[in-house]
This record gives sequence, structure tokens and C-alpha cells, in this order.
Amino acid sequence: MQKIEIHAVKMVDLAAIMRIENKDFSAAEAASPQAMAERIKIIPETFLGAYLGEKLLGYLVGPAIRQRYLSDDLYQRVTVNLPTAQAPYQAVLSLAVAPIFQNQGIGSQLLKTLAQQAKRQRRRGLTLTCLTKLVVFYQKNDFIDEGISSSKHAGEQWHNMFLTL
Repeated sequence: MQKIEIHAVKMVDLAAIMRIENKDFSAAEAASPQAMAERIKIIPETFLGAYLGEKLLGYLVGPAIRQRYLSDDLYQRVTVNLPTAQAPYQAVLSLAVAPIFQNQGIGSQLLKTLAQQAKRQRRRGLTLTCLTKLVVFYQKNDFIDEGISSSKHAGEQWHNMFLTL
């Protein structure tokens, strides 16, 4: 059996990324193909995919940011990953796994890989927002629920989740 490998996605993966994105997120929550393409170009080092051979099973993406919690503008426009002194937090904008590969630890592997990378860069922590139904998943991955986010993204109520590194 092949081993799942985690590494940076490539532009050739965009169609597979969008298939997974649109299965895992509502139309209001999902990023556009243009937004995902921009993220691949601008922050490739923090746009990670989980692969079985050449097949993309899931991905995680987010920029390094200045503030502890995500702001809605991050979903609209991404900026380059700044050095740790200027951006001490690693954000996660999207974590998605193809439905047939869910509940196999792939999302957790992606989070662990990004956390290890962020720790090597001496970032303070990983930060993300999630819906109530996903709080337990992130808590199982050592994130702390720090309360309701001020985010209005997609008209949903989000929880601020934080993992100290």
C-alpha cells in the first residue's frame, strides 16, 4: 500500500482542489477558483496537499498573519507569508478532505504537518475559524475553542480555534 505524502500543491491540482472545496463547503463558504489559484501562486509553502501517488485526497491552506484571529478580509485577498517577527500566527483558511477519504486521519495529518512547519518558523500558533459541528474535531487535534468569532463570513457563526505551538 502506498503511503500518503504531504507537500505543496501545484497549479495543476486546481481542478481537484475545487472539486473537494465544493463538496466540503457551502456555495457561500467556498472559495472561488480564482481565489484558490491566487493562493497557490502567493503562498505555495502553506498550501499543502495530501496525496496518494498523484491523487489529491485533501488540502489545507492559509497565510501567516499578524493577528491572533482570522478576519473576513483574509478570504477575499491573500498576502505573502511574512517573516515570523511581522506575522507570528499561521492561519488556516480551508481544510478539506474528499468525502470518500474522510475519517481516516488525513485532515489531522495536514494540521500536524502545518503545525510542525509553523513551529520551525517559530510562529506562536495556528489559528482558524470553524462551525460548531467541527469544534470537536479541532479539539481532538489540540486546538482550544476561544469563543465565537466576529467573522460574518458566509453569514455563519464561527468559533475561534487556536493551537499554541
